[in-house]
Order: sequence, then C-alpha cells, then structure tokens
Amino acid sequence: MTSQFTKHDPAARCGKPARSARTPFALAAQALALVALLLGLSPLTGFATEPVNINLASAEVLAESLQGVGIAKAHRIIEYREAHGPFEHIDELAAVQGIGLATVEKNRSAIRLQ
Repeated sequence: MTSQFTKHDPAARCGKPARSARTPFALAAQALALVALLLGLSPLTGFATEPVNINLASAEVLAESLQGVGIAKAHRIIEYREAHGPFEHIDELAAVQGIGLATVEKNRSAIRLQ
C-alpha cells in the first residue's frame, strides 16, 4: 500500500528524497539571506554604517555612503558645498541638483554635519 504522498510525488516514487527536503546548511543560508534582505543588507550595497560628514567627505566616500548618490551626484554635492559654504542643515542637501527630499530622508540617519 502506498501513501497518498508517494503516489503524487514523482521523486518519492524513485526512492529520492522529497524536493522540499533541505540540508541544515541550506536552511541556515536561506535564513541568513532573509534576515539580510529584511535589514536591507544586500551584498550589492556597500552603504556605511557610520554617518558621513557631508561637509568633509570626498566624492568617493559620499557615493559609497549615501543611497541613491552616485559619483556624479557626489561631485555636485561638493560643488554646492564649495560654492555656498558648509551645509548647516541636512535638508539643505535637497538644494543640490539631482538630490531630492526623498534622497535626503532615505539617508538622514547616515548624514552628519560635523
């Protein structure tokens, strides 16, 4: 007599383990990937954990540290800083061409002024 699971699962009929069987390592890797995804720690992002001082940082550091800011926008931040002096408020960053309030809000916790 075959169980109801055996006749519906072709792998079980061949003597192979069910497809849903996972090794402990695979389960741990999936759990770690899920936690990283939920925390926004994608391996494709290299965003800094410490706040960056936008009044002192180089274009390279700004581009690496701020989400949505590439090297071109980072250069614009520096150009703005050189033309208008140091940023006094984080919201001033939105005055830089290509940097909007959404980008400022997304990076608020990663930005320092001193």
